[in-house]
Amino acid sequence: MGLLDWLRRRPQPIPEALWQQTMDSLPFFRHLNEEERQALKSLSEAFLAEKEFSTAGGLALSDEICVAIAAQGCLPILKLGLAAYREWVGIIVYPDEFVVRREVADDDGVVHEYDDVLSGEAWEGGPLLVSWRDVQMAGGDYNVVIHEFAHKLDMLNGDIDGMPALHSGITASEWEGIFLPAYNDFCQRVDDGEETIIDPYASEAPAEFFAVLSECFFGIPEVIDAEYPAVYDLLRRYFRQDPLARLPA
Repeated sequence: MGLLDWLRRRPQPIPEALWQQTMDSLPFFRHLNEEERQALKSLSEAFLAEKEFSTAGGLALSDEICVAIAAQGCLPILKLGLAAYREWVGIIVYPDEFVVRREVADDDGVVHEYDDVLSGEAWEGGPLLVSWRDVQMAGGDYNVVIHEFAHKLDMLNGDIDGMPALHSGITASEWEGIFLPAYNDFCQRVDDGEETIIDPYASEAPAEFFAVLSECFFGIPEVIDAEYPAVYDLLRRYFRQDPLARLPA
């Protein structure tokens, strides 16, 4: 029985060869210690049993796709637990970038339609969409899975505004007092034409700042710590992980 037959059933073991292949695919997996890898494997197995995967654009769903997305998506909640991804079930995987039809009304009330080309999107109360090609492109400062899953964390407490549902030890006022000044500073840097290591897309909105910095927190933690140390510490406390401490000396 393959992993695809186990979806929405009780958790079943991910084959060791496939799990090892997944762990070898990205540096931040290789930096996990054995206890963390085992915890991530168990969490990914529970995730696979709970979520429903489907594909579009002619892509054939495979165990490799499911496990890669599960492992990357579960890394941010390694210490938070699967309940952080409650209230949604579906994951739709496209072979490459995909088009979403948008409608926007201008100041005069006239509705304009346009096509938006995306590598991923998280729908509030609905599924999460990702491009398999972009999942495979994951690297230090780019991870479409973590980005979109961060949006799901953001949505958990209502509006997608850059502040996820906070646990004990972090207050909303503390989050805003650290997060928003950093966001405003980054926007100014982008407006000034600075070539930033952090993706300039993070300046689009506080929600995108949180999602992009979540990618970087796990992929290039040294950059976040160097540029926005208070934000790094805030994310360290929120995710209850310290990726910087995992890096080789």
